[in-house]
Amino acid sequence: MAKRKFGDRPDGRRLRDIPAMMQCCADLKPRRGDNIVYINQKMDVTELADYLAKKKEEGENITFFHAFLTAFGKVIYNRPKLNRFVSNRHFYEHNDVTFAYVAKVGFSDKSSELMAVTKVDPEDNVFTIRDQVLNQVDAFRKKKEAEVDKDKKGANSALEILGKLPNIIRVPIFGLIKLMGDKGILPASLRKDNIYFSTMIVSNLGAIHCGSIMHNLAQFGSSSGLATMGEVKSEMVTNPDGTQSLRKLCEFGINLDERIGDGYYFAKSVQMIQYILSHPEMLEERADTVIDMGEIR
Repeated sequence: MAKRKFGDRPDGRRLRDIPAMMQCCADLKPRRGDNIVYINQKMDVTELADYLAKKKEEGENITFFHAFLTAFGKVIYNRPKLNRFVSNRHFYEHNDVTFAYVAKVGFSDKSSELMAVTKVDPEDNVFTIRDQVLNQVDAFRKKKEAEVDKDKKGANSALEILGKLPNIIRVPIFGLIKLMGDKGILPASLRKDNIYFSTMIVSNLGAIHCGSIMHNLAQFGSSSGLATMGEVKSEMVTNPDGTQSLRKLCEFGINLDERIGDGYYFAKSVQMIQYILSHPEMLEERADTVIDMGEIR
């Protein structure tokens, strides 16, 4: 890891060569919640579905969620502005590419929930990312509810303790935590497994047969993006030549902080996601492999 410079945070590198318009935008609208842009997009996952079926026949069980995480990781390595965040009106780039999600220990309304963070290193691909996610989730679900609560660590442990305190104590403590997070001085123990200190928060709603939703970004933390993926469904689509064909589509709801990039940058990034999903063999390449799509970079 590169040596920290003055102005850097433990979780991010300070960026100083920021266009004047972006800096002024951060000054005019300093709160993340005031800068959310919503992208609703149906992705064609027909080729991806065929690829996953083929891999399953070969003994490799890969889910749509594993593929989506890998595709997002590849896009962020190719579109580094997506790994930025704004805090206290300063611009930073995350030290790592990370995705966060909430995992339920069991499939019931009363089951415990745990925050989990998956890191995507440059050399990772769909197989290593799948293994990392499966190891995290299996570790949660192999334990009983009581064991999960007892073994919670990092932010999960802190929430378990703070959430039981009375308002008169809990509210000022959370105020201090939010202030420390904004200033970049929150202890590592409270950033560990904290979904709000990730590159992007993701939610696979298709796993519970639900459509994608638009979810707000929190002011707390450093996540500048949130993506939900809905259920994969077969739909008739009209081709460029006017004919129709049955394709598998998945609706994505993506929320981004507009201060980290402009509309053109976001639109091209979404196009790159679709490009990868249409060429799923790319998922087996390193996450940092350069994707050549002409002027898309």
